[in-house]
Amino acid sequence: MRKVPIVPTAIVAIAVATMIALGFWQLGRKAEKEALLARYEQARTLSSAVEWPQTEADVEVALFRHAQLDCERVVDLSARAGTSVDGRKGWAHIARCAIGDGREADVAIGWSERPVAPDWQGGVVEGIVAPGPRLVVAQPTAGLVRLAPPDPADVPNNHLAYAGQWFFFALTALVIYVLALRRKWNSAA
Repeated sequence: MRKVPIVPTAIVAIAVATMIALGFWQLGRKAEKEALLARYEQARTLSSAVEWPQTEADVEVALFRHAQLDCERVVDLSARAGTSVDGRKGWAHIARCAIGDGREADVAIGWSERPVAPDWQGGVVEGIVAPGPRLVVAQPTAGLVRLAPPDPADVPNNHLAYAGQWFFFALTALVIYVLALRRKWNSAA
């Protein structure tokens, strides 16, 4: 009769059970993310504007909705990879703005082919609240081109893949453990 070590078997069983539980948790997260993406898609169709978000909870409600803010002072200008409304790759120009009450906000003021900072001093801007959060302006400023509007389809929903990874890890752990047991039994024989 072959002996199965109790402590290592218990540890592997707990690890495998945990990985399987994480896989099912990711499947639940997938459903939650799909509902969230549907809500974002619906928000795109709303014409009413929202206040600029002040809390994390406000950000979730405001994403992909129209908003307006007053950039009282440009604190910083930066450029990062971006796409124009017509699909060209280049640079999105982001202004970090002081918006009152000691708060700041990122405003994507437009697109260009070069990362050269535009001359923009701030002002009232309107656009769509994108993840970050940042306001992607509807009308570009400082001679820039309009950026591609934020799209809920760009928000990743990788939870099915994560679930598959956890189930694969559980299976792999089981296979490795069985192979290790067989090797131990064969060397003992």
